[in-house]
Amino acid sequence: MRSKNFTYEKSGVSIKKADNFIKFISSSTKKSKKSVNFKNIGGFGALTKLPSKLKNPYLVTSTDGVGTKIEVANELNKFDTIGIDLVAMCVNDLIVQGAKPLLFLDYISVENIELKKLKNIIRGIIKGCKLADCELVGGETAEMPGTYSKGKFDIAGFSIGLVEKDKILINKISKNDLVVAIPSSGLHSNGFSLVRHVLKKKKINLKKNSYLRKELLLPTKIYVKHILELVNRNYLSACANITGGGLEDNIKRIVPNKYCAEINLEKVRTLNIFKWLKNKGINEREMLKTFNCGVGFCLILKPYNFEKIIKFFPKKFKPYVIGKITKNSKKVILSGKISW
Repeated sequence: MRSKNFTYEKSGVSIKKADNFIKFISSSTKKSKKSVNFKNIGGFGALTKLPSKLKNPYLVTSTDGVGTKIEVANELNKFDTIGIDLVAMCVNDLIVQGAKPLLFLDYISVENIELKKLKNIIRGIIKGCKLADCELVGGETAEMPGTYSKGKFDIAGFSIGLVEKDKILINKISKNDLVVAIPSSGLHSNGFSLVRHVLKKKKINLKKNSYLRKELLLPTKIYVKHILELVNRNYLSACANITGGGLEDNIKRIVPNKYCAEINLEKVRTLNIFKWLKNKGINEREMLKTFNCGVGFCLILKPYNFEKIIKFFPKKFKPYVIGKITKNSKKVILSGKISW
């Protein structure tokens, strides 16, 4: 009896499509490279030469994803911005330590390779890396039929940064430092399970709502160039990336014991998308612990440095004061209410 002709292709995995995708990535990254240190796409591992000017460098690493924002991208069939989100979620964490992003790798897992969709995702990743002034040096695309339902996928990112020991933003906070907000570009990549739950319960057709179509896929702001300018000039005591958990949970992570960040929520300049969500029935406490509510990044700095930092930010992302550091056993105290 003749055996059946089993092939990887018949199981649902296309090596040919994967090879074509790698060629696309390789050609796309070559166009965007500024150095000759990175010639790794398609290899088994990425080789990178460390910058020679650093005297006492520390590596800082970060990995993250974009959560269920990918479901919104899938519903709207728009994939050119979530790659930016992916880079942002990683590199915005690196700069909290004062590190300059050096390289980035991505992981994409799919049910089946759809070249048009994946190319748009990669274009976004390359754009994000350009905004962060780092290099896409490699990654992995896993085709996994049977694990994901038709059209579904997930993405994850990994980044490495470098920082001189004397520039590391740890244990530099002191009493009377200012807590300064930098505006977000929108929802960034947090709280989308709640957003989608609201859309479902309110029976809102996302495809027919032009405002939401635009707002929900606005890419996460990449703060790298702005923050590193301040780090290099020693203007910062600390900073925090405001992601899931909102202002309180993220600022709490950088405040030393016996100090407190007292934040006046009345000073927070929220955005229309957060007002829209609040008006759909999400209470203030839930808004504050789920979303950035308009504050994408926070700085802790000496009062005399505040005026110095303003010039490093465009008008849309001008920093403003929302609180100060005091002595207290509670690391964060929120007072007042946001003007929704």
